[in-house]
Amino acid sequence: MNVYQPERIRNVVLLGHSGSGKTTLAETMLFETGTIRRRGSVLKKTTTSDYHEIEKEKQKSVFSTFLNLDWRGDKINLIDTPGTSDYIGEVVGALRVADTALFIINAENGIEVQTEALWKYTEEYRIPSLLIVNKPDSNHSNFQKAVDMAKERFGRGVVVVQYPYSEGEDFHAIIDVLKMTMYEFPEEGGKPDKLPIPDSHKAQAELLHNELVESVAENDETLLDVYLEQGELTESQMREGLQLSLLKRELFPIFCNCAARNMGTGRVMGFIGNVAPNPLEANPPKDVNSEEKSLNEDGDPMMFMFKNSAESHVGDLLYFKVYGGSVQPGMDLQNNSTGNLVRLSSLYLTNGEKREEINQVKTGDIGAAVKLKDTGVNDTLTAKGTQVKLEPIHFPTPVIRTAVRLKKEGDEDRLGNALHQLQREDLSMQVEHSQELRQVIIHGQGKEHLAVIKYELQNRFDLDVEFVTPRIPYRETITKAVRTHYKHKKQSGGAGQFAEVNLLIEPLRDSMPEHSDLKVRDVQEIDLDWGGKLVFRNCIVGGVIDNRFIPAILKGIMEKMENGPMSSCRVRDLRISVFDGAMHSVDSNDAAFKSAALMAFKKGFMDAAPKLMEPVYEILVTVPAQYMGDVMSDISTRRGQIQGMDAEGSIQKIKAQVPLEELDHYATHLKSITKGSASYSREFSHYAAVPRDRQQQIINETMALDETG
Repeated sequence: MNVYQPERIRNVVLLGHSGSGKTTLAETMLFETGTIRRRGSVLKKTTTSDYHEIEKEKQKSVFSTFLNLDWRGDKINLIDTPGTSDYIGEVVGALRVADTALFIINAENGIEVQTEALWKYTEEYRIPSLLIVNKPDSNHSNFQKAVDMAKERFGRGVVVVQYPYSEGEDFHAIIDVLKMTMYEFPEEGGKPDKLPIPDSHKAQAELLHNELVESVAENDETLLDVYLEQGELTESQMREGLQLSLLKRELFPIFCNCAARNMGTGRVMGFIGNVAPNPLEANPPKDVNSEEKSLNEDGDPMMFMFKNSAESHVGDLLYFKVYGGSVQPGMDLQNNSTGNLVRLSSLYLTNGEKREEINQVKTGDIGAAVKLKDTGVNDTLTAKGTQVKLEPIHFPTPVIRTAVRLKKEGDEDRLGNALHQLQREDLSMQVEHSQELRQVIIHGQGKEHLAVIKYELQNRFDLDVEFVTPRIPYRETITKAVRTHYKHKKQSGGAGQFAEVNLLIEPLRDSMPEHSDLKVRDVQEIDLDWGGKLVFRNCIVGGVIDNRFIPAILKGIMEKMENGPMSSCRVRDLRISVFDGAMHSVDSNDAAFKSAALMAFKKGFMDAAPKLMEPVYEILVTVPAQYMGDVMSDISTRRGQIQGMDAEGSIQKIKAQVPLEELDHYATHLKSITKGSASYSREFSHYAAVPRDRQQQIINETMALDETG
């Protein structure tokens, strides 16, 4: 296996909406370079990239797949990514290590919603981006519409480099306005004939050529002077200008390609090799302090872990990019997340599920390693004594949740281990073991994402599970003050139990009245783990309750607050004063006062006009303007409150506050009412009162649940 210098490496990520043809293009690139002898097919389930069983079943990418190929001495590390928002966690890691993004656009549909979402990521990471309009042989192909949409959404930096000579069934040639050549392909695709541009297209080609030259010149003062003086730029000057403009994200060249018929692929790879940045030229990574870290091929080794994939018979396969020096098997490097030394064992290059063992990975290159102890995604490994930690990948916040339940008892440990492993591999999912709700809750990016997790649990880990509706973490509080008491008296042959407790229970507010009949001796302000506060006051006078029993009283109250009287949900925002009671010289003890306080609190709470509070989330919906009315109406039916709207071209952003109960299936419904064109994010905002009729339903449901165990 060749070892490539950083200057000859290109790290390219394929991006685009589902169905745009990314996997087919990747397959064609592998074939065109001789990496594979026969091209596979998505429909026939034979592609190098989509090799997992679930991908073959769905006939689309679910995981990011790493490929490598040699194009005329340049190594292209190609990352094929899913085009569905549910699998965005697989994409962001690839974006983190890519130096060039290749957007695949369906000639039938133009710019689709996921393409726009991914474009924002490339803006955030400052990744140079090219666009390929694919499927020009489709009967509904509209190349110009795709170009117009790209210019509208991505700005005037979008420039045409190629366009189809004809579209639909007659597609067989591409006109290149950079080379000013027509590439005519044989029926089976492959190497084209280079022909003069036909007279019927000369005017259009010259117009686009001039637009391209002017765009390149505008972004470089030196080239602009040359252009103004000579009226043209040489091919080398164009290449130099394109490189600079691409790196600065000032220009976004558009190519034409028919991946399924292998028409135009070689020209795209040639452009990647000649113009796209190598790792030393690309935008440098940042450390955790947001300081840029230049790549140093002669420096100490530094590698960043960006993906974990469990492969059969191998275990955890950790993908990494080398940001300094070179790495070899047998090296001991320091994990700067744990401080521990990690021994590098076998290193690999991958082409789908095929792995090739290698002896060295140099700066800028991507590889994979196995058996890295206590190492995971986002870890930085360096030479011992070097404390650099690169900025972690920021995975999107989940937008959907479900509870997972075993169909038979006894597999709880296996379920916990399986979920832990899945979370190591996929940081876009979150696992919550909720003692409060008595459920294991999985948080994900969408319905399909959850379905893949369920598939893995059932097929990979052999667990018989079902997904059920997750409970809501309500909160309980009160609306009026009450005085309550309880006498706990128990005699059982031996030593008895006796305790009497009087409590004043009040809703906690900013300014609280004092009571003339109470003398406050001690105050504890407790910030509750589940939000809100408890102010606990000792107002005992005359020694009717000994101070040593006060902690037991507080413990009894806290125990019931964790399992509220009304709905078994947690209680918050109270002021409780212990102001009277009684004790027995022999029969009083901590257990007795704990029981008395718990029962007094339970009785008083239910007399204090209790109310149930529900979590409310702030949501941000990104939607095309034509669906804005439908989305706003739907939010209203979900008890949502619109907070504001903003526009970015034809895209609208709607801010609203919606109860969590109304959001559990919102991601799926939103896609349904907008034909998959909208997305949303959410973040916890506050707790608000549950409507009275719904409150009684929840209480009844809790009682029924308690009765069934």
